[in-house]
Amino acid sequence: MNKVEEFEELRPLLFSIAYRILGSVSEAEDAVQETWLRFDGSAAQVASAKAFLSATVTRISIDVLRSARVRREEYVGPWLPEPLLSDPYEDPARSAELADSVSMAALLLLERLSPLERSVFVLREVFGFGFDEVAAAVGRSEAACRQLLVRARRHMQAGRPRFEADHQERQELAARFFDALKDGDVGGLRNLLAADVQLVGDGGGKAPQLAKAVSGTENVARLLVSVLPLLARIDVTFEPHEINGQPGAIFRDRDGKVLHILALEVLDGQIQTIRSVINPDKLGHLGPVADAWAIDREVKQARRQMK
Repeated sequence: MNKVEEFEELRPLLFSIAYRILGSVSEAEDAVQETWLRFDGSAAQVASAKAFLSATVTRISIDVLRSARVRREEYVGPWLPEPLLSDPYEDPARSAELADSVSMAALLLLERLSPLERSVFVLREVFGFGFDEVAAAVGRSEAACRQLLVRARRHMQAGRPRFEADHQERQELAARFFDALKDGDVGGLRNLLAADVQLVGDGGGKAPQLAKAVSGTENVARLLVSVLPLLARIDVTFEPHEINGQPGAIFRDRDGKVLHILALEVLDGQIQTIRSVINPDKLGHLGPVADAWAIDREVKQARRQMK
């Protein structure tokens, strides 16, 4: 194969590595593009295109993550990963690790790690790279990488829930959730939500967002049921869709533009967390983005008319 063919064959893997390190679709795509430029501009003959490209995209992602951390510290409100509708990389032998590592809950746990810990964890635990390959990618010794992995595992395990739902259970629970949401069934929603459920919104200061996370079965159920009829009155619709490998939905305005997404985290037979991303900067890769401020004004007008 020539360089272009080698790169295109490995592009899904490179994007999947970069996205897990960065939590951003746009930044991951930029990292992959920069990797291609370096590969194309290299005169050296590489023994393994996979090793070279994986190491290159990892180093680029580490540099981007280090600079991004400063921006995230100044971020307005809660920061959530950019939603991913489908992971382009597939590996049946590691399907469970791949699916788990791309969820919003897992990406938020990865945020607790240093850039090096995060990169070592992603390469070793998620994609199964050998320690020699990991060491070459992050520029550390194999012994140092083993220590980085130990620390990363400790942080990840401390934050993981004790009970996780299987795929079928998640889908069935999500279907009941969205049916109750459409019907305005507060009681039905209460039965599906954990007692300490949280609703978290990410507007980044660029769209209407919750002042803070909403907690508790009653508060979350009533908020959801109070808002959806108003959205329906102004022709906002939603379609269930997997978000980061978990059940969720995409909300669209009357013109079909993306307003926001909801992602559900299901644990031990109940919905534990509902995450909403409405920051327009994080939705552009899903299609044309709605004017959330205009929608907000219409919702407020609809609320006044109902009084």
